[in-house]
Amino acid sequence: MTERVRPDEDFGLPWMTMSSPDMATRGPRSHSQASAHVRLPVTALVDIVAVTVFVLIGRASHHNGFNPLGVAQTLWPFLAGTAVGWSIVYVYSHVRSSDWFGRDFRPERLAPAGLAIWFCTVTVGMILRYLLHEGTEASFIIVATLFLGLVVLGWRALAALILRRTATAEAPRPADAAQ
Repeated sequence: MTERVRPDEDFGLPWMTMSSPDMATRGPRSHSQASAHVRLPVTALVDIVAVTVFVLIGRASHHNGFNPLGVAQTLWPFLAGTAVGWSIVYVYSHVRSSDWFGRDFRPERLAPAGLAIWFCTVTVGMILRYLLHEGTEASFIIVATLFLGLVVLGWRALAALILRRTATAEAPRPADAAQ
C-alpha cells in the first residue's frame, strides 16, 4: 500500500521537511529511504543572519556604531559573497543532477555546499573590501574566516545533528516492522 505525498512534506518541525527518492509515492520502507532537510528559505535566512551578526559584532567591537548606512556599507560585500556561494552551489547541483529542477540543490548541507558558501563569503567579501579600500588587514581576514566558518558551518552541523536524531527517533523499530 502506497500513500501519495507532497514533494516537501512537513516533517514535524516548521523549519524542516522530508523528501524521499521517489517523490510521487511512498511505500513501507520510506522512512529508511527518506531524508530530512532544512527548508530553503530558512537556510538562506540563517546564512544572512550569520553574516549580519558577524558585521554587527565587528562594528560594535571597533566602536563604529550601528547606523544603518554604516552597517549596510560593511555588510554588503559579505552578503554579495554569500550570494556568489549560493549561486555556485546552485549551478553545481544542476550540473550533477539528472533532473532539470535540481533536487540535488541542498545548500543546508555542511559539505560541499556549506564549505563553498563559507569560502565565497570570506573570499568575495575580502576582495570587494580590498577593491573599495575598506580594511583587509591579515588579522581581520583571520578573524573573519574563523568567525564566519564557525557560524556558517556551525549551524549546518547543528542542524544535521538535530535532523539525524529526529529521523532516528521517528524511524520504525525492528519489533514494529515485523508486525
